[in-house]
Amino acid sequence: MIPIVFATAGDPVGNNLVASLARPGGNVTGLATLAADLAGKRLELLREIVPGLRRLAIMGNIGNPFIVEELREARTAAGTLGLEVVTLEIRHSQDIAPAFEELKGRSQALYVCTDALASSNRIGINILAVGARLPTIHGSRDYIEAGGLISFGPDYPDLFRRAADYVDKILRGSKPANIPVEQPTKFNLVINLNTAKALGLTIPPTLLATADEVIE
Repeated sequence: MIPIVFATAGDPVGNNLVASLARPGGNVTGLATLAADLAGKRLELLREIVPGLRRLAIMGNIGNPFIVEELREARTAAGTLGLEVVTLEIRHSQDIAPAFEELKGRSQALYVCTDALASSNRIGINILAVGARLPTIHGSRDYIEAGGLISFGPDYPDLFRRAADYVDKILRGSKPANIPVEQPTKFNLVINLNTAKALGLTIPPTLLATADEVIE
């Protein structure tokens, strides 16, 4: 079988890509983002930025099994924090605008689950969010470059560099079955001050001081 190396798998065990993180057991191995585990941290960041946050919207592509898991984790984390949740389930690009229409007046912030569908529509999502006066939190820096407010997630370029090490090991004779799946070691917090200004928000100085990047 041809060896396969993944660089940004969400939940490779849950999605049956590997038998376990420690012993993949087949012809597939690589790096897992395990981004669903970061849902609680993202919501804590939102609470720092949005005073008195009580109502939260979570948008995710329910056609993606990993996003279904992240939606579940985010809802659980929101419940722990005492937040009311509105879930915006999308499957296609054309579902996004109607989701925002449905949301009017029902939320104070928006958590966007990161996947290919959301990424390809990130500019449109952020334009609609700013128009609806909704601060957004994302899992990747490229959403913040596209006008999102804040992101917290794995350093994706670092994951791709590390994936190259996996390829090197396999080319040198190692079997994917015996190379453990690793997790991110670097995480980035990115804030867009232009978006904060457009939303009339003041980012706490303590949060700015801990950011890896501030876009102005």
